Formats: sequence, structure tokens, C-alpha cells
Amino acid sequence: MSELLLSAKQLTKRFGGLAAVNDVSVNLHRGRIHAVIGPNGAGKSTLTNLLSGDLPPTSGRIELNGQDITGWSPERISRQGLGRSYQKTNIFLPFSVWDNVRLAAQSRERQLPFNPLHWFTSAARMSEVNARCERAIELAGLTERTHQIAAAISHGEQRQLEVAMTLATEPTVLLLDEPLAGMGAAEAESMVALLQRLKPEHAIMLVEHDMDAVFALADVLTVMVNGQVIASGTPEQIRNDEGVQAAYLGEEHA
Repeated sequence: MSELLLSAKQLTKRFGGLAAVNDVSVNLHRGRIHAVIGPNGAGKSTLTNLLSGDLPPTSGRIELNGQDITGWSPERISRQGLGRSYQKTNIFLPFSVWDNVRLAAQSRERQLPFNPLHWFTSAARMSEVNARCERAIELAGLTERTHQIAAAISHGEQRQLEVAMTLATEPTVLLLDEPLAGMGAAEAESMVALLQRLKPEHAIMLVEHDMDAVFALADVLTVMVNGQVIASGTPEQIRNDEGVQAAYLGEEHA
């Protein structure tokens, strides 16, 4: 049985009288890609924001690596082992690929009380940070782009860079919000290959509208409509679910 890394139980998020997420539970296991799909406004991004700490839940509980993280700040949750990407690419365009990833890697360093002597960082610590950068860039498939300015690489490579920045924080759980958005066929193929490389050592939650990629990648799918889960299961179970077909997938996936 694969290792359970993140568990969310009966999560609800209300904005006034609107329940953007209503009584949603999800489990993420190492070595599995768990796709969350649904039409626009289904609550997928709100669910991601709840799991990452960008929004506090109205009710429910979240556990990450055996620790109750409900209500924690995003920074604290990141240090507990969760990394996420966003719908819109979130990188520093004037910086090189290396500098972007190094900034992310440095964020993992333990924060210390202010001391002027901390400017003189030990070579060992610098070496550890640099090693994390190199591993993340290589895993993301960007080694040949290491010293290029982020603004000069393709859209697909910028999305890979965002994943590399996330990997530099050494997460065990990855929340990826539409990583294939705006990509051409070749770029999407590269991202799919990247996610397959990441799968064995991570628990991955994928929010994505590209159904071909979703059904090719996912081990488990959860379907949301109007803030609620209407079905959860294997790709084959979801493909054959009449309720899902009627609410979302349509005949082309029947």
C-alpha cells in the first residue's frame, strides 16, 4: 500500500452564503497522481488554496506528513513538505533560470535571528543550496537553460521552471494548478514526461483541463461540480460514470 502523505477531511470554505468548497475529502499518496477535474467554478482552485494554506478552511481538517496543518500559514506548510504551482506562471522574468531556482532553494534555509555575521555564509551551506538547485533543474529538464534569462525561454519551459523552483524546496507533496495551460503539443508532451519522472517520489495533485493528459497521467480522479465531489475513482471508473458524463465529460470521453 502506498504511503499516505496528505489527507484532507470534510473541507468546507464559505464566502458569505456561498460554499466554494463543500465537505470535500481527498487523500494523496506517494507514487500516485491524483487529478481533480470539473468545470470552471467547480471549486478546484479553492481546494488547492485550502491545502496550501493560501486560504483558511471554514471547517474540516488537513494532515501533511502526519502533522495537523489546518490553519497554518503557506510558509509553514511549505516547510512541512508541500510545494505548489499556480495557474499563472509565478517566476522572476529578469533573472536567470539558476537564480530563480536558487531563490527558491534558499527559502528552505532555516530562518535565524538577525546577526550581521550571517552575511558570511559557510561554504558548506552554500554548497548544499547549490546542489539542491542543480538537482531541481536537472529533474525539470532545464539543464541546458540554466544560465538563460527566464524571459527568454519558451512558455512551456517557464512552466517547467516554476516546477523546478517548487522542487528546490524539497517537497514530498506537489499541488500543480493547470501546469499544461497554454502549451502546444510538444511542450505539453515535455510536461507530461516531467510529471511522470516526479511521480515515484512524490504525491501529486493535478488540477488540469486537458482531459487527454489527465486520463493518461492520473491514477485517481476526483470530479467536482459546484464545490462538491460528485465522483472519485480510477480513470476507467470516472470515464464510465454516467453522472460524470452528464455533468462534465460529455460524449467524447464516454
